[in-house]
Amino acid sequence: MAELMQLSARVPAEAAGRRLDQVLAELFPDYSRSRLQHWVRAGAVQVDGRAWTRPRDKLAGGEQVEITASLPEDRRCEAQDIPLQIVHEDAELLVIDKPAGLVVHPAAGNPDGTLQNALLHHDPALAAVPRAGIVHRLDKDTSGLMVVARTLTAHHSLVAQLQARSVSREYLAVVWGVMTAGGSVEQPIGRHPVDRKRMAVLRHGGKPAVTHYRVAERFRAHSLLRVSLETGRTHQIRVHMAWLRHPLVGDPVYGGRQRQPAGAGEALRQTLHGFRRQALHATRLVLDHPASGETMAWEAPPPADFQALLAALREDAAG
Repeated sequence: MAELMQLSARVPAEAAGRRLDQVLAELFPDYSRSRLQHWVRAGAVQVDGRAWTRPRDKLAGGEQVEITASLPEDRRCEAQDIPLQIVHEDAELLVIDKPAGLVVHPAAGNPDGTLQNALLHHDPALAAVPRAGIVHRLDKDTSGLMVVARTLTAHHSLVAQLQARSVSREYLAVVWGVMTAGGSVEQPIGRHPVDRKRMAVLRHGGKPAVTHYRVAERFRAHSLLRVSLETGRTHQIRVHMAWLRHPLVGDPVYGGRQRQPAGAGEALRQTLHGFRRQALHATRLVLDHPASGETMAWEAPPPADFQALLAALREDAAG
């Protein structure tokens, strides 16, 4: 059975001169470009109150876009009994603490065994919500808090909050090097021009990306950071920290070759050698509840492997 769905967003000024379907794909990333083009041609997309039916038409920037369309239940993703660590649950929301190693969406190489499969088993009604209610992502090997919409109304609200950058997300990250102070990185991010599986800072053609960080703890050759995002680009923290030449410990893509700090004891050497994922954990999430409007916050401590890494770094720092 198809559900009626409503989406809205403001076209950013920097989108002036770009095609409608290209901008829609960026404003509503949970939907494929082909589906958005179908909705445009079907008259389901209004720009400033007027239906546009040609995906190639150019925008001026600043327009209000509204989509009213039917979305069939997504039955391609099967429910699977995969344990979930639920931090909060009500009629509108689920907040989960995702473990490292769990892929968020099915994709090439990961057809099942994902968070989406697990959510459909926990609540079969999520089949009527886009991507089983997942409105933002964490990389496979990043742990921590994610919010899931349980209704189309909640989905619309959360997507709007994310687009308005009113959702607060704070991460813990362990990086190489002793950082003297916090700061911000404002560097555009886009697909790497050679290695298409990676992202990179691109002065031309990248999308705006802003990362703020502050030093929570210093060790002998590493730092623990608290990181917050203004934007949510793919691999943003990992790319920006590598650009600062303080890559995340364990990052297999952006961390460079595995190395050991000079003078490290055997315990730290073994811990660093065994830490085979990026040391990144989404520790705090703040948003407005879609139904009540109440500002709600959740926190999740880092998992055991992250805690063991911190313990080894502290022991090494203590001499």
